[in-house]
Amino acid sequence: MKKYTYIIGLFLATSLSLSCEKFVEYNPKEDYQVTADSYFKTADDYQKLTIGVYSPMQWLWANPVIGDVASDNSVSGGENATDQLGMQEIDDYQLKANNSYLTESWKACYEGINRANYLEENKSKLDFTGKAALYGEVYFLRAYYYFELVKMFGGVPLFVDKRLSVGDSQKIQRATKEKVYEQIEKDLLAAIAALPLSNPQKGRVTKFAAQALLGKVYLYQDKFTLAAAMLENVVNGPFSLVTNFNDIFLATGENGPESVFEVQYSNNNPFYDWSNPGRGQGNLAVQICGIRNLTGSSPYASGWSSNLPTANLAAAYAAGDTRKAVTILDIEAYKTANPSFNITYKVAPYKNTGLYNQKYQPRNGQTSGQVELNYLNNYRAIRFADVLLMAAEANNRATTPNDAKAQDYLNRVRRRAFGDNNHDITATGTTLRQAIWDERRLELAMEGHRFFDLVRTGQAAAKITGFVVGKNELFPIPQAEVDISGLAQNPGYN
Repeated sequence: MKKYTYIIGLFLATSLSLSCEKFVEYNPKEDYQVTADSYFKTADDYQKLTIGVYSPMQWLWANPVIGDVASDNSVSGGENATDQLGMQEIDDYQLKANNSYLTESWKACYEGINRANYLEENKSKLDFTGKAALYGEVYFLRAYYYFELVKMFGGVPLFVDKRLSVGDSQKIQRATKEKVYEQIEKDLLAAIAALPLSNPQKGRVTKFAAQALLGKVYLYQDKFTLAAAMLENVVNGPFSLVTNFNDIFLATGENGPESVFEVQYSNNNPFYDWSNPGRGQGNLAVQICGIRNLTGSSPYASGWSSNLPTANLAAAYAAGDTRKAVTILDIEAYKTANPSFNITYKVAPYKNTGLYNQKYQPRNGQTSGQVELNYLNNYRAIRFADVLLMAAEANNRATTPNDAKAQDYLNRVRRRAFGDNNHDITATGTTLRQAIWDERRLELAMEGHRFFDLVRTGQAAAKITGFVVGKNELFPIPQAEVDISGLAQNPGYN
């Protein structure tokens, strides 16, 4: 976590995790039992290992980027057509099963799952005060990893009682999507029953975070009545919309009153190793979206000119919507408005839009060591505004719709955006539903939700160039898993 040290090396130093080069690989020399018997002696041992279960969330930095690049919100950009080739393939809908970004997402999620399962294996070794709440965190994290997997790949290998053994590595196959969701729900319900309402250590999971994620999981399965009821807990919780939308994305705004759950990043322990970028404690997504070769005295730092907002996204904002300037940086307009900064930069030569991701734009002084790898910006995984909009949709689509409540939640978000009540939505039924979907784009743009929203609401083919119905709802299973374990590939990628 940002406010305390992630114990990434602990798992490696004590041989507590699988290789994760491919999650199905297993070293038969690593039975771990002696290590487990000698290690799980104190509550602090469990505490440190639980912190380690959080670590792979940091490695999922590319998932939010994919969520926008695969949609109509942004393009891959970059130096040329082969710069960050895997992201170019996602943008162009020329997806291959050996895509590096998708493979890394798969590996990171299963590393997190294996770490959670290691604690599950050793749950009975010691009783201590706070154990139930600690395992509530473990179950939330396992659910989070499986949710990332199922929404990207569909049904995936499912295991929860232990890490993979040598006997499992060649046998385990994909569970159905329904079975994966069933397990996610089970883990989140267990987490909700055990977790506290708050935690003094920022970034640790709370009951509200688990309720918000479960509400989202219900929404993704069209369980709208359940989603509405679950999300109501969070709507009535201690959260509030900050007055100034821009404040959310500043370093001073992290873990603020609108934060339901954030993935914590840090620049406190710099990684210099370019052989495995994105596996440290810094947020590489920030470097990705920076302006190439930027110089001058502006607050912004240079980056790689990727994940560039589209003109289509920029045009979606109505006049007076304060979110546009916070979401999208028009560098030429900014340069003209601030001549004293003496800004120079290199125009993104590939798919240039002239626009940059303002929410996660790299800032001077927020990194250290190998500067590209160590930006401290948290990923705002679940914001209160997101919860309000999910609750609005769930109420609109529930078995017994409540459009009055849906309007209220939607308009809370819009009033913050426009600073008045003049832009309230009064529509009902399917017109209100579309307004909520459109609002999600405007509120959450460049935060990684757009592609998945379009897919789950059936709008992807109409909105995304190159999207093929029956194929592109899912990404391809990494080819190594198909080759080694014989996993069935998703349709259209054979």
